Amino acid sequence: MKKSSSVLIASLIAAAALVACGKKEDAAPAVVTPPPAPVTEPAAPPAAAAPTPSPGASSALDAANAATEAAKKNEAPKQ
Repeated sequence: MKKSSSVLIASLIAAAALVACGKKEDAAPAVVTPPPAPVTEPAAPPAAAAPTPSPGASSALDAANAATEAAKKNEAPKQ
């Protein structure tokens, strides 16, 4: 009986020593996200500051759109 109790006491002391030597795990700090910034609409530019398109701009845009549509269909662009 004395031998089994001494083995029990020795194992408890060894377990306590192992637990005491372990790393202490701190809880991870809470991540605080800042509140979203308020959204403000950009001011509209003055009407005089808007550039006027060149006369050939619409035809160039039409050609670019036609080329895009043709590329989607894998056809030769119409010019």
